[in-house]
Amino acid sequence: MGRKEKKEQLLLQQIIRGDRVAMKEFYDTFSGYLTTVCSRYLSNKEDVKDVLQESFIKIFNAMDKFQYKGEGSLRAWSTRIVVNEALKQIKENQKMNLTDLPSWELPDITDDREPDFNDIPTSVILEMIRALPQGYRTVFNLYVFEEKSHKEIASILGIAENSSASQLHRAKNLLMKELELYRIKNREQ
Repeated sequence: MGRKEKKEQLLLQQIIRGDRVAMKEFYDTFSGYLTTVCSRYLSNKEDVKDVLQESFIKIFNAMDKFQYKGEGSLRAWSTRIVVNEALKQIKENQKMNLTDLPSWELPDITDDREPDFNDIPTSVILEMIRALPQGYRTVFNLYVFEEKSHKEIASILGIAENSSASQLHRAKNLLMKELELYRIKNREQ
């Protein structure tokens, strides 16, 4: 077992015992990353703060049920809780405009081009994702970052699979347009 794994396991044991210093260390270690994850789903900063607070409470309360599976598993488990809480917030606020589109309104999804983010700073990419309409952003995040299938996304969000595919296609098209505008703007400078 590596040094980092031993440190994570010790931190887990301390948190389970209610050690506030260990909880603060966990928060300091993971809050930046988990804020970024949450911000991919929610654009309102107050919603992000609320979801993170609720997520950390759930994380600390469920820490004794967590099964340590090696380095990275604690981060993945915490990420899953944050994503689930963000999705719950989206559903509760009913801000998401995810509709089942009749088949004649579905875009032609034969265009399989992917947005090229290679030369774009990460902060700019995250802002572009945050600027997507809520439904597009949610489907994009679940598909790209959480690696969910359209079937899984449809089940999670209560929409049809073809709506998930349509929302993803539209999100990618919007991102490609934004990337093109960003590149043109930065060439002129």
